Amino acid sequence: MIMRARITFSKQGALRYTGHLDLHRLWERAMRRADLPLSYSQGFHPQPKISLASALPLGFSSRDEALDVRFNEEIPAEEITARLKDNLPPDIQIIRVESVDEKLPALQTLVLSAVYQVELTEPVDGSELRQKAEELLRAESLPRERRGKSYDLRPLIESLSVSIAADRKISLHMRLAAREGATGRPEEVLNALGIEPEYTRVERTQLIFQ
Repeated sequence: MIMRARITFSKQGALRYTGHLDLHRLWERAMRRADLPLSYSQGFHPQPKISLASALPLGFSSRDEALDVRFNEEIPAEEITARLKDNLPPDIQIIRVESVDEKLPALQTLVLSAVYQVELTEPVDGSELRQKAEELLRAESLPRERRGKSYDLRPLIESLSVSIAADRKISLHMRLAAREGATGRPEEVLNALGIEPEYTRVERTQLIFQ
């Protein structure tokens, strides 16, 4: 019997600078230390059956990441959480663990969109920024280039808004497509708005699945 478990977790603090592959290895080590019965692939170099929903760009924090893992036996979700709790760094917090149907498609193929909150760390004119965001949303197309290939950024922006707090701090909220072959990147939206990404803090607040 094989159990497919889905773990939803947050990634904060210094782990913002941990890349996708290193995060995968971090989870593998934690599960081994927790003595969880990982299921492995076949072949000369067996790999644990762990798959992360969507790569998080380096430097971004997140409140809503997800992974699927296969175990060789059924384990209560509460026990999985308890075993992992003492074997994960404090900057990763488990939000929930649930058993999911093995027949469901691969986790990565279920992701439709991602929601981001962007805090600006340098002062800008909030009214001017709002106007730029509205112009972006009205545009029929936003031609861009990524890795030498041309693409249209506009259909990848599902929503975009600007918030100005009472203390004049400004944040952006954006929902971007995150489908395979059609992924919007917050830094590209920021560039289109004339904002240098290095003067922001970006957090992924939600993954939206089918």
